[in-house]
Amino acid sequence: MSQPNPKIGVITISDRASRGEYEDKSGPAIVAALEDYLVTTPEYVTRVIEDERELIGATIVELSEAGCSLICTTGGTGPTLRDVTPEAIEDVCAKMMPGFGEAMRGASLDAGVPTAILSRQTAAILGQSLVVTLPGKPAAVRVCLDAVFPAIPYCIDLIGGAYFEGNPEVVQVFRPKAK
Repeated sequence: MSQPNPKIGVITISDRASRGEYEDKSGPAIVAALEDYLVTTPEYVTRVIEDERELIGATIVELSEAGCSLICTTGGTGPTLRDVTPEAIEDVCAKMMPGFGEAMRGASLDAGVPTAILSRQTAAILGQSLVVTLPGKPAAVRVCLDAVFPAIPYCIDLIGGAYFEGNPEVVQVFRPKAK
């Protein structure tokens, strides 16, 4: 009997994209990057929602309960009043993983983006789901995922989520060697 494909949630958080005022490009950028990184073929569960704190939290919980071992958000991590993604994550998640945000900001600074210090990206754990916040710009999504993806599959292993196998031609996933 074959195992079902593991699930990955992708949540685009944007008032304008949720109203259809412009095309969501960041959510598809996340999917494209993950398709490059993974040998595993996941099922993607996508949502485009408004910048509303309670809605963001409820959508994260929904995707976690639906079995998404990885949930990537895009948008809502800046300093404006409408940017509430980190707060929504803190509302619903059990453990914050600030090292992810530190690594993503460092990678963005190294890529020559001085405004990376304005980002409030982070990651957190909800049950067997790892939630990672990503920027709203498609090019920045890849820079940030490049910085943290090597640790993502092992983190998901540690919390009892699905097994994701990386594509060694694209990314070197870290897992400790068996003794």
